[in-house]
Amino acid sequence: MNLFDILGPVMVGPSSSHTAGAVRIGYIARKLLQETPVKVEILLHGSFATTGVGHGTDRALIAGLLGMKPDDIRIPHSFELAKESGLAFSFGTVNLRDAHPNTAVLKLVGESGKEMEVQGVSIGGGRVLIQKLNGMEVNFSGERNTLVIQNLDTPGSVAKVTSILFWKSVNIATMQLCRDKRGGYAMMVLETDEEIWESSVRELQNLDGVLQVIYLGIEKE
Repeated sequence: MNLFDILGPVMVGPSSSHTAGAVRIGYIARKLLQETPVKVEILLHGSFATTGVGHGTDRALIAGLLGMKPDDIRIPHSFELAKESGLAFSFGTVNLRDAHPNTAVLKLVGESGKEMEVQGVSIGGGRVLIQKLNGMEVNFSGERNTLVIQNLDTPGSVAKVTSILFWKSVNIATMQLCRDKRGGYAMMVLETDEEIWESSVRELQNLDGVLQVIYLGIEKE
């Protein structure tokens, strides 16, 4: 156990799970989109839906989408700042089967028209898990260097990716694989011990069958 586990995150309150965690979900969703969001529909589930407004969950999610972190003093004013920046947003509720009570589904549209759906959950203490990307089940926190690779489900795809990381001396800490159907679309999520350089990301992007590479690096404070 470390000091963070005891004291919790440095944050603008009132709740680590409903506020700080919500900011993190929005922030990671923005990074996953890889461009500035201009429109978002946010669906709240469980406790997020019933008590989220009182805890500032709605404003926290928007703050994260604007690029704010949990300790940003502008979080309470995120709605006004979103309107100034051209981010259109709406809220609704959703009942998800077997989902954590602090769950949000974000349906994003970027400035280029790119669309992405992110399902995230706040697990307490400001920590979060991203559980779905575009309907595919994943499980990562954004607390480690993370590669998200969308590709065609063809033989040898995993070997090609891991070979590049091997030659770059990158150690894989965890790896998840999922696909919508055999021979359809697939996704790899790899958490690594080392930083992934931009040149390596480009090399992965140029592999046959790879549709998109998203890299979330650990941010140095």
